[in-house]
Amino acid sequence: MSHNESLYAVDVADLTVAYRDKPVLWDIDMQVPTGVLMAIIGPNGAGKTTLIKSILGLIKPAAGQVLIFGRPYDQQRHEVGYVPQRGSVDWDFPTSVLDVVMMGRYGALGWIRRPGSKERQKALEALNKVGMADFAGRQISQLSGGQQQRVFLARALVQEASVYFMDEPFQGVDAKTERAIIVILQELRSSGKTVVVVHHDLQTIPEYFDWVTLLNVRRIASGPVAEVFTEDNLRSAYGGLVAFKSQAGTVNSNNMK
Repeated sequence: MSHNESLYAVDVADLTVAYRDKPVLWDIDMQVPTGVLMAIIGPNGAGKTTLIKSILGLIKPAAGQVLIFGRPYDQQRHEVGYVPQRGSVDWDFPTSVLDVVMMGRYGALGWIRRPGSKERQKALEALNKVGMADFAGRQISQLSGGQQQRVFLARALVQEASVYFMDEPFQGVDAKTERAIIVILQELRSSGKTVVVVHHDLQTIPEYFDWVTLLNVRRIASGPVAEVFTEDNLRSAYGGLVAFKSQAGTVNSNNMK
């Protein structure tokens, strides 16, 4: 599907989310252009996962609006793929790797139609892309953490979405898997897709991403990495100095989390 290039892939305006009257996100504005690979970063408790879940309608905000290509999310579900945190999934559920990936086609099929040979082929192609084709018949409970993450990525790929949201996709994976995942995400961006990733490793931001949003309940900054991934913005987001060498110079701290 082609989109009006003047529209943002994701447009968040005045978004506020509160738990028991305590703000978790406060008055967030965030515009994500089409065709970028964006990281959302911030300290623990900053509201990163809450932001993604609010965009996806999984959490009801107290105020604000979210648009996907200029329309409410409910009208654009077919445009959106989602990879949740691996820890939020029941991996003991008795199902195979192939079945998990084919679940990604339900949005296109509807719940009445059963997946057929076309869906099976798409699922196998996605598993091959993430290096998991040999595990198609394996029970998901038998996989390592990195393998599980690859399967979830394959499930998102078969959705053939325009915008992908991924919550900590590199958490608990080895270096080889992380490299394989980032290559796929960069390929998605190169094909015109928009990818939004909750991320925690500040050192890889300049290498992996071209856009970044710094969050700590409020939005600190959002935009191209070269412009907003600065020492001052990192200090504002993390409440102190951050231990790594940024584009702005060397910053030292014990407060990376």
